[in-house]
Amino acid sequence: MEAELEQQLIKIRVQASSKAPHQQQHAAMLLAVEETIKEQGAPAEPASYFAALLTLLEQQAGTGPKGLSGTIIYLLSIVLPGVSHLMLRAKFSTMMAVLSQSLDLGSADVALLRSVISCLETVLEAQDAGSWGLPISQGTFRSLLALSTDSKPKIRKRAQEAVSALLSRPPPPAVVHPAAQITARFVIDTLSAAKSDAQAALHILQLLKTTDMIWPSEEFGSLCEALMQLPKLNMPFVTTLSFQAIESVFSSATESLDEDQFRDLLIDIVDLKPNANDPLASEAWLKIIQKGYTAYAQISPDACFQSLPDLIDLIIPDIELGKPSTREAATQCIWATIRECIPDGMLGSAGIGQIIKTLSSGLSYRYRDSWALVFLLIAALFQRLSKFAHPAMDGILTEVANMRMEPEFELKNEADAVLGAAVRAIGPQAFLDVLPLNLGGEQRKDQVGRAWLLPMMKSHIRNAPLKFFVDTMLPLADSLAVQGKQFASKGREIEAKVFSALSQQVWALLGGFFNVPADILQSFTPSFGQRLAVELLESPDLRPTICGALQTLLVAVHTLANDDSGTGPLTKQQALAAQTHLAQFAPDYLAQLFNVFAQSPGANRGYMVNTITAFLAVITSADINATFARVCAMLDEALKTHKPPAAAELTERYLEAHAPPNAYTMMDLAIIMTPYLDTEHSLMLVRAAHMLAKQGEDQILQKKGYKAISRLAEQPAGSAAHQLIESTMSAQLIPMLIESAESVAISSRRERLSLIALLSRNLADDQLHFIPAMLSEVILGTKEANERARSVAFEALLTMGKRMAQGGAINMAAVTGDVSIDDDDDTPQQLANTEEFFKMIAAGLAAQTPHMISATIAAISRALFEFQSLLSMDFVVELLSTVLMFVVNNNREIAKSSLGFVKIIAVILPKDVLEPHLGEIVTSILKWSHEFKNKMRLKCRHILDRLVRRLGLDAVEKVMPEEHMKLLANMRKRQQRSKRGKEAAAGGQQQQQAETNGAAQAEAASGATTKKTFGNAYEDILYGSESELEDSDDEEPNTLAAKGAAKGKGAKVDRKNGNAQGSSAKVSGAWIKEDAEGPLDFLDRSAFTHFSTTNPTTKARRTPAAPKMKGGKFVFEDPEEEARKTAAAAAMAAAAAAQAGGEADGEDYYLQSLTSKDAFYHTPGQKVKFPKRKAGDDDDDVEMASDNEDVTAAQAKSAPAKRGKDNSGNAVGREFRAKKAKGDVKRGNIDPFAYIPLNPKSMKKGAVSVKGNSKKEKRVRNMK
Repeated sequence: MEAELEQQLIKIRVQASSKAPHQQQHAAMLLAVEETIKEQGAPAEPASYFAALLTLLEQQAGTGPKGLSGTIIYLLSIVLPGVSHLMLRAKFSTMMAVLSQSLDLGSADVALLRSVISCLETVLEAQDAGSWGLPISQGTFRSLLALSTDSKPKIRKRAQEAVSALLSRPPPPAVVHPAAQITARFVIDTLSAAKSDAQAALHILQLLKTTDMIWPSEEFGSLCEALMQLPKLNMPFVTTLSFQAIESVFSSATESLDEDQFRDLLIDIVDLKPNANDPLASEAWLKIIQKGYTAYAQISPDACFQSLPDLIDLIIPDIELGKPSTREAATQCIWATIRECIPDGMLGSAGIGQIIKTLSSGLSYRYRDSWALVFLLIAALFQRLSKFAHPAMDGILTEVANMRMEPEFELKNEADAVLGAAVRAIGPQAFLDVLPLNLGGEQRKDQVGRAWLLPMMKSHIRNAPLKFFVDTMLPLADSLAVQGKQFASKGREIEAKVFSALSQQVWALLGGFFNVPADILQSFTPSFGQRLAVELLESPDLRPTICGALQTLLVAVHTLANDDSGTGPLTKQQALAAQTHLAQFAPDYLAQLFNVFAQSPGANRGYMVNTITAFLAVITSADINATFARVCAMLDEALKTHKPPAAAELTERYLEAHAPPNAYTMMDLAIIMTPYLDTEHSLMLVRAAHMLAKQGEDQILQKKGYKAISRLAEQPAGSAAHQLIESTMSAQLIPMLIESAESVAISSRRERLSLIALLSRNLADDQLHFIPAMLSEVILGTKEANERARSVAFEALLTMGKRMAQGGAINMAAVTGDVSIDDDDDTPQQLANTEEFFKMIAAGLAAQTPHMISATIAAISRALFEFQSLLSMDFVVELLSTVLMFVVNNNREIAKSSLGFVKIIAVILPKDVLEPHLGEIVTSILKWSHEFKNKMRLKCRHILDRLVRRLGLDAVEKVMPEEHMKLLANMRKRQQRSKRGKEAAAGGQQQQQAETNGAAQAEAASGATTKKTFGNAYEDILYGSESELEDSDDEEPNTLAAKGAAKGKGAKVDRKNGNAQGSSAKVSGAWIKEDAEGPLDFLDRSAFTHFSTTNPTTKARRTPAAPKMKGGKFVFEDPEEEARKTAAAAAMAAAAAAQAGGEADGEDYYLQSLTSKDAFYHTPGQKVKFPKRKAGDDDDDVEMASDNEDVTAAQAKSAPAKRGKDNSGNAVGREFRAKKAKGDVKRGNIDPFAYIPLNPKSMKKGAVSVKGNSKKEKRVRNMK
């Protein structure tokens, strides 16, 4: 029985104890059927279930209760997909007879009809083409079509799914489904009655939208005509769905319609263009146009192209006027038609000019909000026209460049994309003819410099003629460099740097011109090659550029020369000729590069290595070997006088400014050449590297020696270097590695371990003693501080294990060195296998140092994870028992590695092997349950969590000591919290996906808890889950994050949605940014740069006011003082207005808020400030009693009046206040200042400012 069917039956069987009656009935019926099959001795196959259920259904027909029939049909719908088609064809009539009785739409329930539909779909799908011609088949399918327009959503959806599935898979060998004719007539009849029954039309349009089939040609025209009539009914939903349905039926339009019919259909669709403000209908219409014209271009390319200019002219206003989604759909439609509907033979025709004119209109200010989309279309047109874009698109290219040059233009990146597409299409020469750089001394004043084009062109030049660079760009670079030197000689450093940078930018274009030019043979002349070599030697600033360009050229030519597909810019013959031509220059370039390499600092050599490697790939083997011989000779000379550099000369800062010793350089060059050496010269390198690896005076040379041998060992099998390594392994390499184990420098360990791993791959049987001899060093390497060294050590360990698993015999005497490998047959031998390999590793557990013991346990863990399937369970249990003794070791380093081992076995061991040792494991690790250092407590708890997941909480609880039960209870709480948090996060994420846009979905998804991975399964188990737990026993960070997401994040998203909805209702506006040059000229092409979609005044900073002249001196106004004066004046004006309005007896609370004890004011930056007061200042307000104080009226009267107030609390001099004027007036009375009482404290010595600028007097003046 199929696994999927079995899983469905299992789900039904467990429903026997369900509380739902229908589920209990399903389970009971299934168990009864299975019992019957078992009694009859039939196999438990889908055919047996089908026969039993069909028999029951026949017995129940017309007599049994509906519930029982419904249960049988439900089980049949599950079993039928697994029954063979031959059996379904044989029982077709029987099935149709019994199922047709259940299609009573008036009395059948939804669940029964859905099951019946599933059965009918499966049975009809199994029938051949002949069976579809039977009346019963056609009648059944008509019933499904009728159900596809049913008013009940679940029935309608299931019927539509069944019809779509049947029509999309016609019975072989038919191409058009036999029921397509019935479907087409039903659809046409339903759509024709759409005016009277719009609901049925909507349902049938939904069916058409989801059905992928080939319609019959005789009915296709009528179908399209019916669909085209629907938009004229002015029903929005019907119109949108009709467009979507037309889009879906276009898949069969090319097979069903001839050229004239297809053209007429497209014309009718174009005439139905909806309003751009209707996004649903517009997007559906645009998709139809895109799909239709793409198909029309395949039928009649020339006729399609003739109508393309008018079509683009019709669509492009949607980019201006439509909604954002409509704009994108219109852009996509035009982009697709430009790409698919312009034949190669029409690239230079007059119709292209009309398209260019239409797209050029998109650069007007009307399309300001859609310029990014217009730029995309212009770039697509450049790409399609290629070289034909020049001179046809020169005007639009100039216009885009002028827009790009405006200082405040915001779409510079989009404009650069257009210009880059133009460079790729027409080439740099034609591009610079249209947009000259205007650099150099010959530039006129009316010419605009375009130096900004140089960086943009760098990444877009492809397959351009090299001659243009040699004849035009190289002299320009020289001219700019000369001008820079002239400015430098005059002391004008800024100009000198500018022209020097321009010269380097011109040189930077060389990489693009070297990207497979077609004229390599003609333009890469000896003089040009010599010029590049001179620049390499004399111009350090140009070395990276020239080396990168040469590497690009050599790699591209070499790749094309070895490519047989012939799809590149050069044929294979042309590429071979170019490679031979470049190989002539290789020896001279290599000599020059070697000299520059030797003189360059060690930190700046990477690009030179890549260039040297590229040259080595194109020259002959003889030239390489000759060059290598010269390098070896220079290496010998350098080693004779070489002395290890001091520590200060090995620092990073020193190496950035100084070249390394010559011996280092020659060794590096020899290593670069290793893949191309023959046997003789490889042997020379092995001897030199052997000598350097054995010496211990210079660590760097020792490292390079190991590296050289490793590079030779890396070469593919069959190469000269690989054969040499195999021949010298027993006599030289293995003894050298064993003897030099004690003198290995720290910096050489990684390369040495890499060499050990490489040699261990292909050890012969008589060389297996190499593994136990090197194993202890590899084990210690797993604890190296350098991460890459640790990775190489683990790789070497696994390589040794794989070789041991292949079998063989180990000469143990060769390991100890007691006797020679070639002694007699009495030499002790040890069989090589995986268990023996583990025993060798486990010998390190008897070491004296904790470091070695810890490394051994780590090695056992890694090897056990890799080779567990090759070990017996008894051996694994023995390993487990041995390592568990080290878990309780007091040394933390040993215990940490042991806990890692336990974590591994908790995952990889089978449950039946793990359960008997559960108590021992739990007891051992609980020693560290209270240790915080090195995250020991976290590791312990994580292991317990792993054990609980695998064996269950009850099993762990049985072996848990009583004093640690709280830890288990805490773990149970954590699991429950984590589960609730995940459910809350999942629920919140689903809600956000339903209510928010794509950006909010990404934000919600990023907020969910993700598990960190480390690149391989072993590290995922060992380290990956520790971040899931925390040392806190109170709360879990994941739970807190989930709570935060459930409480606050949802509200935040809602607020975002509210803001988005609110902002969408706003009307977009524009602001004109004026300047001091006068009124804005709207007819100027640069006028658009003075428009802004945001208010520029909100971003403008306040400029300080110009100082005023007073008494011949500058007077600078304080902004805060001015703000306070303004506020006080406003308060006085408000008080005057209040008094004029009949509030003569009221208090001026606003004025008091500015002058009282608690006064404050606002600065121009809207910050709240409080006036500074001195210790002797009095309050300006009358002291008021609080509500809880019992103050009599007499006490209030006898209280001394404060300055500026009389006993009644009114302001002194209030009668002199003017109602309309800004200042005080006399109106025939005495001087109003004469009767304002003075504060005696202000009369003290030093209290009065001579200059009259005290803060109190300022406040008085402000009040005036």
